[in-house]
Amino acid sequence: MAEITYDDFAKVDIRIGTVVRAEPFPEARKPAYKLWIDFGPEVGEKKSSAQITVHYDPDTLVGRQVMAVVNFPPRQIGPVRSEVLVLGFSDEDGAIVLAGPGQTVPNGSKLH
Repeated sequence: MAEITYDDFAKVDIRIGTVVRAEPFPEARKPAYKLWIDFGPEVGEKKSSAQITVHYDPDTLVGRQVMAVVNFPPRQIGPVRSEVLVLGFSDEDGAIVLAGPGQTVPNGSKLH
């Protein structure tokens, strides 16, 4: 495991946002959803593509708070411009389980 400094970590802007819209992303090479996430007034609403179809349905994602890196450069994934990287952990089968707070916090809150 590579070591990093606190200054390295401080460069990664991880924020909480609420999923306001979620749709299937059939054009993706691997099963994925398109997500629109509200990160509050400072960051605004951002779009992402997430390979989270094993444990989640679009209907259950709307209203859910998720953690995401908001300061990566946007990436083009097929026809979708992914603006943030939604964070999660692999379960024992490799499917992604979303990372999020244990209770509701204001959209745009930064991980410290």
